[in-house]
This record gives sequence, C-alpha cells and structure tokens, in this order.
Amino acid sequence: MSILRQASVADLYIKELKGYKAPPTAKDAHVGTVKAYALPPTPKPPVIPTDLAAELSAYDATEPTKADAPKVAVAGTEHVGQSADSFLESLEADLPKADSHH
Repeated sequence: MSILRQASVADLYIKELKGYKAPPTAKDAHVGTVKAYALPPTPKPPVIPTDLAAELSAYDATEPTKADAPKVAVAGTEHVGQSADSFLESLEADLPKADSHH
C-alpha cells in the first residue's frame, strides 16, 4: 500500500467516526434490568416490661448454677483442678533422669 492510499483510508475512517451518531435509547430501556428500590420496613421499638421486678425475680429463680451443669469428660484434662506446682511436679516425674556427663 502506498502512503497516499493509507492516508485516504485513515481520512475516510476518521470522517465516518465523526459522523457516527449513537441510536437514541428509549426512556424505559432500564425496565427489566434494574430492580425497583423499596425501603425496608421500619423496626418496632422494644416493649418495656411493666413489672420489671417480677421478671427479674423469675429470671433469678430459673438461673442455672454450676452444680446443675453436666460434666463433660475431655481428653487431656486429668490435671484440671491441680495447683501449678503439683502439675509441674507431675510433669517432671514423667521425665527420665538426665545424665550428668552431658
């Protein structure tokens, strides 16, 4: 291709680009692609109990205690309830005696 022909093709291309007009979009083109927005329902305020003292005493009567809790056996918890010193002594008792010549 010659330089003159390349220039004329480029000029035609630019002329067509400048003359291009996008087709107009319809005003309702968004229908079906955009979801309608609706405000969420307003939350209701909490109901304040009228007899708070009676509800608190009922709660205190039904509150569980540690004695009522079921005891679950978990592996590796045989040292629970020991003091730190007795726990360390039991660990040291399991260790073999080290040789003094090292």
